[in-house]
Amino acid sequence: MREALYYEKKEKNAVACALCPHFCEIREGKAGICRFRQNRAGTLYAANYGKVSSCGLDPIEKKPLYHFYPGSDILSFGTLGCNLSCGFCQNWQIALDESPTKDITPESMVEMAVQQCERGYPNIGIAYTYNEPFMWYEFVLDTARLVKKAGLNNVLVTNGFVNEAPLREMLPRIDAMNIDVKGFTEEYYHDNCKGRLAPVLRTVEIACRECHVELTTLLVTGLNDSPEEISRLVDWIASLDRDIPLHFSRYFPMHKMDLPATPLETLARAREIAREKLSYVYIGNAQQLNGSDTYCPNCGEEVISRMGYRARAVGLKGKNCKSCGAKIRIVGDI
Repeated sequence: MREALYYEKKEKNAVACALCPHFCEIREGKAGICRFRQNRAGTLYAANYGKVSSCGLDPIEKKPLYHFYPGSDILSFGTLGCNLSCGFCQNWQIALDESPTKDITPESMVEMAVQQCERGYPNIGIAYTYNEPFMWYEFVLDTARLVKKAGLNNVLVTNGFVNEAPLREMLPRIDAMNIDVKGFTEEYYHDNCKGRLAPVLRTVEIACRECHVELTTLLVTGLNDSPEEISRLVDWIASLDRDIPLHFSRYFPMHKMDLPATPLETLARAREIAREKLSYVYIGNAQQLNGSDTYCPNCGEEVISRMGYRARAVGLKGKNCKSCGAKIRIVGDI
């Protein structure tokens, strides 16, 4: 535990947290919506500092990041807490409930990452994932500084629901982000995630100018999967950069939501709509659709083949298409 950043002290020992757009006003002895920014005697503390709930050496494609060191692994950590409350949450046990944790320091986390490299694993750094990493803000910031000193990469897998000032402080230390754009209406965010869309769009707009960004949208049956909403999402992404990779992910009943799984034809239609304006469009959680390979946006030839979470260059010469020579947006080696 340590004192939190981005808050203001108020009367009667209350505090106002300014980390995320909820701007929780927290009375003494209480916590914010995320559950782990806690007011103790008029001081806001990050109660999850140095607490790890999950750890694993994951393929970078699992984040999902398909254009950032494809085929590599990344040491991945999560803690507890989230500032959204999605009815379909896949990691609700750590994001919205309680799970056992172990203590760790930034130094020991970075040492683990370095040791993976020394043992010959293709580890490219540390990913802050599984729950919402911006709710681990102070710990991620401290660790990310050390990761960069060690010559490794920092990756955030985030819902993007964070205020601009803390985002901008974090970004110089971040190499890649996968940001969930959970839907493309304020109503969807309000009703299904207990959040707002506009701050997430702002996060994407800022981050894509500072680091590598890929986006993920979980298509939930009947809620955010209409062709009209998908078209608006695609138009907005294309207005930023048509080369931003977009991942459509298949929803399955989870946590509090029991709607039927996303129909395969819905995912296929979404990909067709997106590929009209975006260079790189993928489908996750639906192997039947073969939606994980990378194709040259210029000539259509396959350049990276994926089987599960593993990637293999099949049509690349350096970072260019072997067939037509077009540049393929890839950060790092494959």
